[in-house]
Amino acid sequence: MNATEYKALSIKEFSRAAKVYETDEAGVYRMCRKDYPDVLSELEKEPFTELLDCGCGTAPMLELLKKKYPDRHYTGIDLTPQMIEVAKAKRMPGVKLVVGDCEKLPFPDNSFDTVICCQSFHHYPNVQDFFNSVSRVLRPNGRLILRDMTANTAPVRWFFNHVEMPIINLAGHGDVHVYGVDEVRHLCAKAGLVLERGEKRGFFRLHCVARKPVRESL
Repeated sequence: MNATEYKALSIKEFSRAAKVYETDEAGVYRMCRKDYPDVLSELEKEPFTELLDCGCGTAPMLELLKKKYPDRHYTGIDLTPQMIEVAKAKRMPGVKLVVGDCEKLPFPDNSFDTVICCQSFHHYPNVQDFFNSVSRVLRPNGRLILRDMTANTAPVRWFFNHVEMPIINLAGHGDVHVYGVDEVRHLCAKAGLVLERGEKRGFFRLHCVARKPVRESL
């Protein structure tokens, strides 16, 4: 499939999922909730003022953050209009919600000091564009906190990517690729980001933290 076809599948998949995404009927999407504590723990380590949630879905993570840090500024972006409609219905003051493509973030340079992305970037067909775009909108010394699926070994990831994903895509999913730490490190480096933490954690989770370096002026 090409990039347009992958994105169309993702929109179709999450349009169906939008109304049940945060309910007990969410099925496999309920596993996304396991990412929230690790992201919150990471955010507690450093102050932030402007946060972007890439692939925010119905904005459950932004809702948690708004309650915990009500004085911060939040933006969420998602490719699926129905997801953003459900998120907007929560009427969270101070939270901006945008329908858009995370591979082409529609925000000015140096807009955010923190970007989070949970269980989303395995849907991105042009994943380097995502990292490049994150690097552009991050402020110097800003962080990307990334959570996604992974597997402990390259052969298992190969099975996921070449056998399992094509099968589940036939069922209407828009999954593209499951990444390992070394792949994320390479993607970050090409985008000018430094991977500070790359770990495989429980529940087949990839936990990464990357930083945009401060460039010394001449």
